[in-house]
Amino acid sequence: MADVQVLTPQKKYTIKVDRNLCIGAASCVALAMKTFGLDDENKAIVLDENGDVPEAIRLAAESCPTKAIILVDDETGQQEYP
Repeated sequence: MADVQVLTPQKKYTIKVDRNLCIGAASCVALAMKTFGLDDENKAIVLDENGDVPEAIRLAAESCPTKAIILVDDETGQQEYP
């Protein structure tokens, strides 16, 4: 009998950064460096919404001390964080 591998689709987020809230703590960059970076003003920017696995992106958003990272589930359109 052959092994069957079941793949579940990965969650995808639309990611927004509220620049008025961002203080440049860079915890998001430390946890999801392919997704987040800092610009010339030391504000978080999105480099690639699919740069890291969804779990890392979620952890990065949750690590933001000012809750400046907003995650919207692409499938449902619902805001998931904060």
